[in-house]
Amino acid sequence: MLAAPLAAQAQNIAVVNGKAVPKSRVEALMSQATRSGQPKTPELEQQVRDEVVLREIFLQEAEKRGMAASAEYKQQMEFARQTILIRELFSDFQKKNPVTDAEVQAEYEKFKAQSSGTEYRARHILVEKEDEAKALIAQIKGGAKFEDVAKKNSKDPGSGENGGDLDFAAPGAYVPEFSQAMVKLKKGEMTDAPVKSQFGWHVIRLDDTRDAKFPPLEEVKGQIQQRLGQQKLAEFRDAIRAKAKTDYKFNTLN
Repeated sequence: MLAAPLAAQAQNIAVVNGKAVPKSRVEALMSQATRSGQPKTPELEQQVRDEVVLREIFLQEAEKRGMAASAEYKQQMEFARQTILIRELFSDFQKKNPVTDAEVQAEYEKFKAQSSGTEYRARHILVEKEDEAKALIAQIKGGAKFEDVAKKNSKDPGSGENGGDLDFAAPGAYVPEFSQAMVKLKKGEMTDAPVKSQFGWHVIRLDDTRDAKFPPLEEVKGQIQQRLGQQKLAEFRDAIRAKAKTDYKFNTLN
């Protein structure tokens, strides 16, 4: 006779106002918590158990007050149903269409090819007027140190404090007028005339060049997987949307 009650107790974590609270709720909430990234610890499990019992207490009180019959509750339940189903739709797609190592490798090689070439380490001094830039060129040619002139006169807050240093970058990182003048310089050379861009007038010196570097696959694999996964999901969403027959006109930004 005792076997049945003991078996029932083993399946529940508590009884609230005569109603059993099953352990399966704890397992489901634990699974949700760990899936979102929380480590499974005894402390987390105790918090989840507390939460499950508290939910049952508050749920019973809400039902006793007739909340489940309200129009607002029914509307919120419908929104929740839609949200959960749509989330499961996309989650199921991602599980069945994972990003493969071959896809990651192909994307990596594509980016690597695009990033090949030469990187330039330049310094520059940015001023507002051409005459001012010409005067600074004259100062440097007269023996003034480029770095000191940059610290004192450059309007570029990012590089001015570092003596105009822009570190290594590909030519494409700069506006065309700047990069075109920079790549014509030899190491140690400075532009003879100021270079005009949308930012003002530049005095440029090329310090060094090197072959473009690209991080190893291991360092960027996670980023590539995430980007490809997002692309696949976007294509899946667009395909479903394209098949739907509706007279609604979507905003083109969506």
